Amino acid sequence: MNPFRRVPPEAAAALGGVLYFLGYLGFGAWPLLGVFLVPLWGALEATRTRSVGVSARVGLVFGAVAYAGGYPWLWRLVEPFLDGRTGLGAALWALHGLWFAAGYGVYALLFRALRARGWPVAAAGIPPLLVVEWLQPQLFPVNAGAGLVLAPHLVQIADLGGPLLLSAFVGAMNAVAYALWRAARGAHPVRPWAAAALGIGLVLGVVGYGSLRAAQIARAVEAAAPLRVGVVQANLGLMEKRRQGVLGHRRHLEQTRALLAEGPLDLVVWPETAYVRGLRRPLPLDGQPIRQELDVPLLFGGTSVFEEDGRRVSANSALMIGADGAIRDAYDKNLLIPLAEYAPLARFVPAIGRLLPHAQAFRASDRVPPLRLGELRISTPICYEAARADLVRRMVREARPDLIVTLANDAWFGDSQEPWIHLSLARLRAVEHRRWLVRSTNSGISAVVDPTGHVVARTGLLTRESLRATVYPLRAETPYTRLGDWPGWLALVATGLGLLVRGPGPPRPRKEGGTWLAG
Repeated sequence: MNPFRRVPPEAAAALGGVLYFLGYLGFGAWPLLGVFLVPLWGALEATRTRSVGVSARVGLVFGAVAYAGGYPWLWRLVEPFLDGRTGLGAALWALHGLWFAAGYGVYALLFRALRARGWPVAAAGIPPLLVVEWLQPQLFPVNAGAGLVLAPHLVQIADLGGPLLLSAFVGAMNAVAYALWRAARGAHPVRPWAAAALGIGLVLGVVGYGSLRAAQIARAVEAAAPLRVGVVQANLGLMEKRRQGVLGHRRHLEQTRALLAEGPLDLVVWPETAYVRGLRRPLPLDGQPIRQELDVPLLFGGTSVFEEDGRRVSANSALMIGADGAIRDAYDKNLLIPLAEYAPLARFVPAIGRLLPHAQAFRASDRVPPLRLGELRISTPICYEAARADLVRRMVREARPDLIVTLANDAWFGDSQEPWIHLSLARLRAVEHRRWLVRSTNSGISAVVDPTGHVVARTGLLTRESLRATVYPLRAETPYTRLGDWPGWLALVATGLGLLVRGPGPPRPRKEGGTWLAG
């Protein structure tokens, strides 16, 4: 018997959405990710004999609740991006939420179709989840498995298949929980002990792999040469940062002098757009006016200005001042944030530009060169780019860096969940590619992360402070670096075949004893 037969399916789906956002990174109750799909699956099972529209609505409710609880921090952007236009902000937030929820509406229809073809709940529920996470375009990518970065012993498999493999593991745990729940009520063909044994075995395998990899990485670190790194977090206000470039520059210099007074460093890192006065390229450039009397290599964020096809353009850049004071390397941001770094369609509809008075006009690059520190190579995803596993993987594959340094400015979001979510996603990139990662932000949270995802040093949020740590450059190549999102391809094939080929179960729910069974 399906216990959700007596519960409105929309209410069960809403419960699943609540479990999802509570288990994800903003709240961090990650064990809930092991059961968040159970209410949704139960609700979808209860609607299999009803219209397709009812199943789609159940998926939409799940997605809408997960979005509403997981994205309140987006409201922080209404003031700086839209000049406090709450009506416009509410419309954009709702449209973004509708798009997010639509993905789970599609998921519900795929689940229903696969169950109708006779596939068990696990086969109907896990591959479509990966397909939706992988193929639905999202401004802020969400993978359920990313929440496992807070569970160090479970997250290590990310170097095998990235965030999608983590989501597959989460889906498998939900399948075990669902089977146990149904079997305990005599409504599932699998005995409870068999489901429990399967779940325990899977967890032990994942934990065992994590322990093995952690030991291997520890040996690699012991053999690597140390690099002493300092990070400056000046905590400048958004408008203060833009309008008072001299003040901001002075603060970064003061904190760097204080860091060097504590002892020598091999590299100092300033955050995104720490130097707001445009630097005219082409390279090389004299970097001494920026670091002044400081005698240390400096990696910093700044605005580059140059000509392209006869037009003057600007870019959000990461640049390196070498030991000799010259800037020879720059990375220009590839993935620009709409409403902040560019105004969509503003060239064709000038009114859009007027609605977004603080939007800049950066040009997006399509190249991912490393910055060089002697013989070391450093990849530098800027801000939001660290949340994109696909871009960071491309950087690592093409640039073959020894270290990842990400520059950010999360002051837009104030004292909200977003800086913590952003840090967690950056930690996942360190695990995927087994690199040390240094995160330098304007307002927090700056951090140093080791190749297993542990934070070895960090600053606070909305504080003016600096940190220093020792990192160990590594250049390993992981299966995820080489193969990318293979779990997504596998899930896509499995979903397609499942829709074409009948599964081992009955094609429709069967009535037995007055109740509808899942089979």
